[in-house]
Amino acid sequence: MSTTAETRTVIENYIRALQNGEAVERRYEFFTPDATWTLAGDLPTSGTWVGPDQIFHGFLPAMLERFDITAPMSQEVRGVLADGERAVAEWTTRATTAAGEPYVNDVVIAFRVVDGRIAEAREYFDTGYAHRLLFAAK
Repeated sequence: MSTTAETRTVIENYIRALQNGEAVERRYEFFTPDATWTLAGDLPTSGTWVGPDQIFHGFLPAMLERFDITAPMSQEVRGVLADGERAVAEWTTRATTAAGEPYVNDVVIAFRVVDGRIAEAREYFDTGYAHRLLFAAK
């Protein structure tokens, strides 16, 4: 079981790696082999992705292909709350869609950290907004 301090450190380090655009292989290190990432809602990418391979080679590319990856993308973190093995991170994602439209969406992710690695992530954001900007034109 991870302590509150360990959990906070893991999540803050993961967010920093994400913000810095670190290689997918580096981000693998943050996850257990059977980690799950669940996106709530009814987007084509919604559901539960199991293991780092599905998370980083299935889910993530399916989302990123909707964006102009040559344009800046940022996560403006509002905060990370941790208690034992659980943490919640809140941020605003700012990006440009593949169609050239600005994209700004608030995100909350509930994490569970086991033995210093992310075992579970449940992501919530305005999927109606995301559908209109990212999926309706495809």
